[in-house]
Amino acid sequence: MTNKVCMVTGVGEGNGRSISNRFSREGYRVAMLARTRERLDQFEKEIDGAKGYVCDVTDADSMSSTVNAVRDELGPIDVFVHNAGSGMWADFQNTTAEQMETAWRINTMGLFVLGQAAVEDMLKSGGGSIVVVGATSALRGGANFTPFAAAKAAQRSLAQSMARGLGPKGIHVSYVVVDGMIDIPRIREMDWAKDAPDDAFLRPDEIADAIWYLSEQPRSTWTFELDLRPYRENW
Repeated sequence: MTNKVCMVTGVGEGNGRSISNRFSREGYRVAMLARTRERLDQFEKEIDGAKGYVCDVTDADSMSSTVNAVRDELGPIDVFVHNAGSGMWADFQNTTAEQMETAWRINTMGLFVLGQAAVEDMLKSGGGSIVVVGATSALRGGANFTPFAAAKAAQRSLAQSMARGLGPKGIHVSYVVVDGMIDIPRIREMDWAKDAPDDAFLRPDEIADAIWYLSEQPRSTWTFELDLRPYRENW
């Protein structure tokens, strides 16, 4: 059992659970952050060495108190995976100011506030890894993706600034472009996904494998951006 700690945001039925489980299998103590307690209680029973923390990544005070609790109960943070993401989709004219702000808070401010806290620990220990789970919308804005695309683009730009500034200090920051449909029941049940073949979906466990790989890369071959998509995806 390692003494290392991995903090994961947005822990739900898909990527968050798989990421938490992947690091747990490698001996990490895992801090699972989510908005609701019910799922966290379930995942605590399923995943060895994992502990759930109710945290609102749109609220700076909530994030600060959560980080303090993680440090007190599990220890300093060695790996931070920012998986929380806003699923707000609307065209430009029908997007509200509240949607724009909420999407930015989840994707960008959440990375900023929790990232600063994690970096404090990583600098003291001499290094660490931050992996940001992004999306294709960070690279191009679809007509009906206004709040999501704007937030993801800001998130990617922030991650680049972090990578450039923190790399010389021994902290590897990487960005994962997840391009396609995630294989979880909620997505499978949507009208536009019901008839899709199995190989059109990204499997959360395999996304988690890629994130683990990034967190373990030797410093001579660090990756900043990694694209993940099924071969069927039109890119």
